[in-house]
Amino acid sequence: GTPVQDIVERAGVTKGAMYHYFRAKDDLLFEIYSGVYREQFASLELILAKEADPVTTLRAVIEDVVTTTATYIREARVFARDSWRIDAARWHELQANWRRYQDSVRGVIRDGQESGEFSTAASPEVVSWSIFGLTNSMPSWFRPDGPKPAATIAAELAGLILAGLRPTTTEGKPQP
Repeated sequence: GTPVQDIVERAGVTKGAMYHYFRAKDDLLFEIYSGVYREQFASLELILAKEADPVTTLRAVIEDVVTTTATYIREARVFARDSWRIDAARWHELQANWRRYQDSVRGVIRDGQESGEFSTAASPEVVSWSIFGLTNSMPSWFRPDGPKPAATIAAELAGLILAGLRPTTTEGKPQP
């Protein structure tokens, strides 16, 4: 809903310069989200490259996705509000990238379940939906000047997810 004139004035460029790099405002919207996604996926790859145990890895992934979403909350709000404007081809590209990210996280969860470090009470899909449900909703509730900083929210979510994944004994009690 922002006029192109407002965008170019804020960016300090001419309309011609903007249209040189972006054919339309939709291209700009796609680039906004793609940039955030590229950063999050690069962080995920660095976390996975450490080849740490599943608990350490999943904690790092959760903390990263929450804090980077908070860092780019303005961009996330724009995308949440206007993503319907993206054409089908670019939407499919975003979806393919998102699936790749989700599949990587689900692989960490699955590895933890197969090694016995995580409970199998919930599937990797449900666990990842829990994580991403919170982060995808952040544009509607997170405020950088709010009562909890992103790092605190990230640590709490990681603690909640990891506590829920803790294997139980035969009596149904969490293992120490």
